[in-house]
Amino acid sequence: MKQNPQKVNSSLTGSKVYAGVVFRNLVLHLHPVRIPKKSIAFNHTFGLGGMLALLFVLQAFTGILLRFVYQPSPEKAYDSILSIQQDVFMGQFVRNIHHTAGMLMVVLVFFHLLRVVFTEAYKPPRRGNWIIGVVLLLLVIFSNFSGYLLPWDQLSFWAVTVATSMLDYLPFIGEKLMLVIRGGEDVGAITLLNFYNFHTGIFPLSIVILMAFHFWKVRKAGGVVIPGGAGDKDIEKVQVYPNLVAREFVVALVLLALIFLVSSLRNVPLLERANPALSPNPAKAPWYFMGIQELLMHLHPFFAAILIPFLFIISLFSLTFLRFREDRAGIWFSSDKGKRLSKKIALVTLLLVPVLVLASELIPDMVEASSGVRAFIINGLIPFFMFLFLMALFVLWLSRKGNYNMNEIVQGIFVFIISSYLVLMFIGIWFRGEGMELCWPWMR
Repeated sequence: MKQNPQKVNSSLTGSKVYAGVVFRNLVLHLHPVRIPKKSIAFNHTFGLGGMLALLFVLQAFTGILLRFVYQPSPEKAYDSILSIQQDVFMGQFVRNIHHTAGMLMVVLVFFHLLRVVFTEAYKPPRRGNWIIGVVLLLLVIFSNFSGYLLPWDQLSFWAVTVATSMLDYLPFIGEKLMLVIRGGEDVGAITLLNFYNFHTGIFPLSIVILMAFHFWKVRKAGGVVIPGGAGDKDIEKVQVYPNLVAREFVVALVLLALIFLVSSLRNVPLLERANPALSPNPAKAPWYFMGIQELLMHLHPFFAAILIPFLFIISLFSLTFLRFREDRAGIWFSSDKGKRLSKKIALVTLLLVPVLVLASELIPDMVEASSGVRAFIINGLIPFFMFLFLMALFVLWLSRKGNYNMNEIVQGIFVFIISSYLVLMFIGIWFRGEGMELCWPWMR
């Protein structure tokens, strides 16, 4: 029985229209139908959330391709990476994309955190989404860390060895937790399998679930935060399609072009096969943990590797529960006065932290030959509480003499903490040579 050509064409046209409607509804599901016109300005969000979502999709796609060749065992992992780079068509390029997108994802999730803090988008009604966002930040970092070991070369093996050894400083459960993560006393076959399962299963699934909630709660709150609130009836609104969708498409194309360009010009480093008997000098943690490793050079391990990072994470979760007299949500740095304060604090930090690092290196270590309680007090408790005391005095001065409000003070403290960590990380990466001694970058 012959079909009517007109009906066939009509059916095909209807299918295309239906597919277009489904795609459009899917896109619109990620956003409210109408959004404030101010929210689509690029310098308001820089498209960070959309870029992170795209990077995750790119990571998942390239990761699936790599799984077809990679074998998670110490005997075969390194050879499978060599096979990907040398024997598989476009294998090196795919691995470059996966690595570049992973590194960029860590950087952009950090910038996304800064954007939310500096526009105070963590306040109600976005409290729950802020908590989800902090958890996503941790998941992205640990997902990247779990993939760090998979090449099984000297760089990845000893970086994970150094990073996981920091858990040993956690009281009571630190040693047991390290044994669970490693699957034994040393980094070995079980460690590699654990990291592989976390990297390819647990962490991606967790990120997908939380991302869905994250986007849903952004839409429920009326979109990204803007001055005056998205619910204000006087704010001009526009259709999300094509006003926002078109801009997101352009940002996505630029991001993909940048990743493909970098991946085509630079290959991912792969050192010699992992050798547990031969430690490189120096043995460094992954770059995003280098601030903690640098802090270990100056403070008692419990404070540097456990207490301070833990307090910072808790402060991130607690930030949304602070009470502010003024609602400055959507305004960058709360005010021009707050922006000037943040710039001054960042500049002072960039100068002060290197001076303190040099002083710590030049002043003789008073507890070099001691350990136990004495080291805990002199290298831990005393400097930690001195810092808290000076910080309290500084905050008191800002509120009384400087006439800064709570919004500006909180952001100023946040700038100090972040700037300090970035300087420590930069010093650890570029200015630590053999034996973790200070040196110029060209002498490493």
